[in-house]
Amino acid sequence: MKPLIKPPRLRPGDRVAIVCPSSGIAGDAENRARFDRALRRLENEFALRPVVMENALKGSRYLWEHPEKRGEDINAAFADPEIKGVIAVTGGDDGIRVLPYVDIDLIGANPKIFTGLSDVTSAHYFCLKAGLGSFYGASLFSDFDGEGPMLPYTKQWIVRELFESGPVGEIAPATGWIGRAARGLDNAQVLRRLQPHRGYRLLQGQGRAQGRLLGGCLEVVYSLRGTPLFPAAEEFEDVILFLETSPLCPRAWVIEDFMRSLGAAGILERLSGLLLGRPLDGKRSEEYDAAIVKVLGEYGRSDLPVLADMSFGHNAPRALIPFGALGQIDCDKRAFIIPEAVTEG
Repeated sequence: MKPLIKPPRLRPGDRVAIVCPSSGIAGDAENRARFDRALRRLENEFALRPVVMENALKGSRYLWEHPEKRGEDINAAFADPEIKGVIAVTGGDDGIRVLPYVDIDLIGANPKIFTGLSDVTSAHYFCLKAGLGSFYGASLFSDFDGEGPMLPYTKQWIVRELFESGPVGEIAPATGWIGRAARGLDNAQVLRRLQPHRGYRLLQGQGRAQGRLLGGCLEVVYSLRGTPLFPAAEEFEDVILFLETSPLCPRAWVIEDFMRSLGAAGILERLSGLLLGRPLDGKRSEEYDAAIVKVLGEYGRSDLPVLADMSFGHNAPRALIPFGALGQIDCDKRAFIIPEAVTEG
């Protein structure tokens, strides 16, 4: 995989666009308090100036009926030279419908920070197609909402990866984690209810692996197969693939089917490593591990380093995973390292 363009890092005072590449629930009345609270955090805790794009608050029904309006907002955000970053509000289930309306060349010509997770994976592949490195994680609702100070681990990696310069270094696991139980709690309550995280688990592999990072939400990556966004098999050469599942937590046979599709396409043979985010609430974690190890064995990749229970994805707190950055897996230490800078400036 070729290196991607690194966007300029964020600085206090920068304008950041708020977009809805997927669900439009930000504009629904019951979510406006959450939305406003998240904007205040961007302003007060990160000294950013949020710019709500024209269609972001038109509601879930309107944006479902008009995916082209979501595309217009993405295009406008990247075209505006005053905007230095783009933050997705939340995920959903139909982000792929925006594909016909996004100007890939425009994105590539105006590199800037883009963050989001879950169904926003589709939008990350817009950036990938444009040659731009983006950041899996840090959606408006999943990370910037919540009463009280932001979860320290989440804030640490937002600051380290989006605002600071220099090599990122080791992304150690969070000391604790929480899934659905966090809903309705303020951040202080969330911190008290974190379950202990006992570190990343090594499913297989030995030594040290290195490669460019590529991945996202597994079900969305699966849905992108056959579209113009999905990379050719050759582009997975020496890639460390990172994957996590949606809140639906599909059955293990879905994971097996997905992995076999990668094997049949000649992708598994090219990978240098695999990173697995902890499933929401840890559900089906052992089933997923067994399914992945099984299929890797079927395709002669029992040597592939695989780290599981990683601190990215749908549980909180979470780190960001930068598309296209150089990653390293140290099997002996069960460690994940990004030995380079992920932004410019």
